[in-house]
Amino acid sequence: MSIKSINFKDVNVGDKLPEQAIDLTTTLIVGGALASQDYTPVHHDKAAAQAQGMQDVFMNILTTNGLVGRYVTDWAGANAILKGVAIKLGTPNLPGDTMRMTGSVKSKDESEGVVEVEIAGKNSWGNHVTGTVRVALPTGA
Repeated sequence: MSIKSINFKDVNVGDKLPEQAIDLTTTLIVGGALASQDYTPVHHDKAAAQAQGMQDVFMNILTTNGLVGRYVTDWAGANAILKGVAIKLGTPNLPGDTMRMTGSVKSKDESEGVVEVEIAGKNSWGNHVTGTVRVALPTGA
């Protein structure tokens, strides 16, 4: 069994990453908050979220950050190393929606074997997350 991995030389600026649809469930949102030790009530208690004007619990930034990293490494493969993640949140991720992750290669740094990927995660309200991810790719054959 071989493990998929993209080689730096095979990536070009402008290459598109495959879209990834992520179903937004209460379990994902609450589980992500608990796993990242974010016990802010709006991320696990519907009544608390409603008291703050939201219709339901909503995803925390640490879960979003993890999903962004997973999206890029799912594309890049097992030998990729994340070098930096810079994201900005927009609309909230709520249970019952779907976040669609898209991305494209923005630049390549030949000296470091690093590509910069521009990403967006959109739900029915608009952009939940936008940003860039720097990822080192294998440079050998």
